[in-house]
Amino acid sequence: MHPRSARAFWVTSPGRGEIRGAALDPPGDGEVLVRALYSGVSRGTESLVLRGGVPESQYRAMRAPFQEGEFPGPVKYGYLSVGVVEEGPERLLGRTVFCLHPHQTRYVVPESAVTPVPEGVPAARAVLAGTVETAVNALWDAPPLIGDRIAVVGAGMIGGSVAALLARFPGVRVQLVDADPGRAAVAGALGVDFALPADALGDCDLVVHASASEAGLARCLELLAPEGTVLELSWYGDRRVSVPLGEAFHSGRLVLRGSQVGTVAPARRSSRGYADRLALSLDLLADPVFDALVTGECGFDELPSVLPRIAAGELPGLCHRVRYDPPGDGA
Repeated sequence: MHPRSARAFWVTSPGRGEIRGAALDPPGDGEVLVRALYSGVSRGTESLVLRGGVPESQYRAMRAPFQEGEFPGPVKYGYLSVGVVEEGPERLLGRTVFCLHPHQTRYVVPESAVTPVPEGVPAARAVLAGTVETAVNALWDAPPLIGDRIAVVGAGMIGGSVAALLARFPGVRVQLVDADPGRAAVAGALGVDFALPADALGDCDLVVHASASEAGLARCLELLAPEGTVLELSWYGDRRVSVPLGEAFHSGRLVLRGSQVGTVAPARRSSRGYADRLALSLDLLADPVFDALVTGECGFDELPSVLPRIAAGELPGLCHRVRYDPPGDGA
């Protein structure tokens, strides 16, 4: 019998969420039915959504694929889902796939919305695909050169992913910088050096900022060599941030540049599309070093109590993975 129901996590009001039932139509031509295996919590963005901190001017830009409802809520939000195709075309049937879908036990989407997970990538690790995709786009935006001196400020999911990719570049000095000394173990697992902000090496050609803090951004500018670039990946939502543009900013001809995964970086836009970028990110996840970025896990039914704790900082860490136990629909 075709499973006609599912359950999904919704943000109902600032700071609160619940699991709601969802009716499913049978998949039509060109559609697939996916049973979720895992999803990932994007800490920064989903915490912002949970607290109702998305600015009204950004409602359209922040809308996730397959989102239901509107900001500030009730809204069904999320975009890191891995599952198995239960119904659909023969080439996808039984395949593990990644989809930019909210936290939901089963869902029907166009087959073009799912990307097969390579055989060498475990489903549990594939939830990082959207995060690695952000890192790939960032390094297309500010491509490092051989021999560059680089700092990544903020050792969260995004910063860790960027550092892991930079560790593959020949002759590059990479340092992962964070105010939490506990992140040194993460840096070591990713194969890069670690430093507290006060001890970070300067004279950098490129600094990637992913701490989402005013102090982190200020330190990024201090770490630059003349004519160096800060690539800003942090999303501040409705918070105002002061940027110290005095001192050496003008005399050093420093660059502060934004990057966002919503569009393919201009450097590759003529030759790569969204599907190419996501497929590349999944291929990169064959490297087991990325397992260091998953630091917590809970069952789907626990999400309404766990996500507020993540947003409040009570459950620190990097990627929090959500597990969907069989049969996947809560029946």
